[in-house]
Amino acid sequence: MNHMTHLKLHSLDKVAANIDAIAALFPNAVTEVLRDGKTERAIDFDVLRQELSDSIVEGREERYQFTWPDKRKAVLAANAPITSTLRPVVEDSVGKDGTPGGFDSENLYLEGDNLEVLKLLQETYLGKVKMIYIDPPYNTGNDFVYEDDFAQSAAEYLAGSGQYDEAGNRMVTNTESNGRFHTDWLNMIYPRLKLAKDLLADNGVICISIDDNELAQIKKICDELFGDSNFEGHIHWRRRHNQPNDKTKMIGLVAEHILVYAKNGKQLRISGVGKIDLTGDFSNPDNDPRGAWASKPWKTGSDQSGSRYVIKTPTGKLLEEEWMGEEQTYLELLKDNRIFFPKGGDGMPRKKYFKFEREAEGQCATNWWDCSQFGHNQGANMCMLELFGAKNIFSNPKPVELIRGLIQICNVKSEDIILDFFSGSATTAHAVMQLNAEDGGHRKFILVQLPEKTDEKSEAFKAGYPNICEIGKERIRRAGKKILEEAGEAAALQDFGFRCLRLDSSNMEDVYYEPEKLGQQDLFSQVDNVKEGRTAEDLLFQVMLDMGIPLSSKISERDIAGKKVFDVGDGFLLACFDSAVTEAVVTEIAKRKPQYAVLRDSSMANDSVATNFEQIFASYSPETERKVL
Repeated sequence: MNHMTHLKLHSLDKVAANIDAIAALFPNAVTEVLRDGKTERAIDFDVLRQELSDSIVEGREERYQFTWPDKRKAVLAANAPITSTLRPVVEDSVGKDGTPGGFDSENLYLEGDNLEVLKLLQETYLGKVKMIYIDPPYNTGNDFVYEDDFAQSAAEYLAGSGQYDEAGNRMVTNTESNGRFHTDWLNMIYPRLKLAKDLLADNGVICISIDDNELAQIKKICDELFGDSNFEGHIHWRRRHNQPNDKTKMIGLVAEHILVYAKNGKQLRISGVGKIDLTGDFSNPDNDPRGAWASKPWKTGSDQSGSRYVIKTPTGKLLEEEWMGEEQTYLELLKDNRIFFPKGGDGMPRKKYFKFEREAEGQCATNWWDCSQFGHNQGANMCMLELFGAKNIFSNPKPVELIRGLIQICNVKSEDIILDFFSGSATTAHAVMQLNAEDGGHRKFILVQLPEKTDEKSEAFKAGYPNICEIGKERIRRAGKKILEEAGEAAALQDFGFRCLRLDSSNMEDVYYEPEKLGQQDLFSQVDNVKEGRTAEDLLFQVMLDMGIPLSSKISERDIAGKKVFDVGDGFLLACFDSAVTEAVVTEIAKRKPQYAVLRDSSMANDSVATNFEQIFASYSPETERKVL
């Protein structure tokens, strides 16, 4: 029988008999040591101890490793629990059908520091995200870096220059003159990637855009966190189609990097690797009834061995070479009109392959992505211009074609979740909606973005966008509307909206977490442990986060005996946060037999209701898990 318990309302405190088991949990704890003249694989017990500790652990012995000042504090930052929450912002949200203020979308736009947001997502989305794409600050010397408060003392922290977000946290420009130039960036990115890994499904993939400045460092971090055996590749994306004329560098920059890691390479292979759109020149010069085709040489290359036999061309020429297949295979292909002789029948034989076959098979991606297929900066800027009708609303957005290609190779299928926690201009959301409209899929996105202020002199600020979140949300609204209009009825059931939620302090007063500190003089003032100004909807989402219920779940409101009761997931959770809850309300909730029932501890109409609460559920729905705030 279930009994009433209190919700903890804080994020997970993320604190194996052999090396392989430990490596699966903590690949960063596996190192190499020199023993008796031989290099052996071993466990770094200092790292393992740090993973299992809530305080900084000092290390001693030298070993092969990648480290920097404050690395142990960065680990601690990832593991430390928080009591923050996400509050719904209905007025900024958009319904599935594009209705402003609609709140039925399964997509999420989350505003706030992504370190805290990633912690809040741990309970609900642990192991459920198929793909993560991030485009973090590249640390070029001009980027803002979100400076976590462990980097320096509080006095130093508050005295520094830089802007502040709405919660009073400082954004600083990480200039190359900073003695901690790489350190501050590493301390920013490490705990976020560490938390992100746990959100990936076993067959999940993470793709990270980066340029030359921190490529070496982030590669080492990913090898440590994900394991170098799960490194899937390094994509070189040509980001501009024109020739640069950079007089400050010996080599002009035309390419960026995208590092791709699997959560578990073996599981990724089992689930299947995706294919990109077909490329190549297909035509049908011989009017083959099977349609357009292209060809490749039947003769082997210089580095391959084949089968030697004689082939007679249509003009009578005899060719004895090393051919790609056995003679019997050749004869079968010839009979099926799959061998083509160019130069009027006098050239070397080529094997035909048909477009319809290649489209069914798909095309394997390589590590060179040309801008002609995967977009470029100029095209991405033009896309923003078309959407907003103004130039320079956002600097250097990623092209939709690039993210679309990554979604394809990561084999993100319908209903899968894509997470981007450096959302920027929200290209990821645009790409997800576009691909869904094309193939009828129902992929869902979760975007996270810090409300970084726009410069008051910028075109974005002048156009009415005070921070990057406002740009991202408006981009999704406009892109969704455009895609829906172009797709018409074919996309009527697609989701072109998003639920907006904003990071904030807990809805609960401090006494909720430390009741033992409540003094006698505070007893009467603390009867209500919910902060002033917080709504029932705020409480509902904090409960959903705590209980691991997807934030995209269907939510409806029901009137039960005059009280507002939230129904989440068609009866999965019933929650009532009204005051003066009567036995009639409790009885009706119990009769509906939800999986979970949540009420406020102080909301019972009288002692009799509180006394009979357990008995009512024991009578009508003993399996319901009852929790109180």
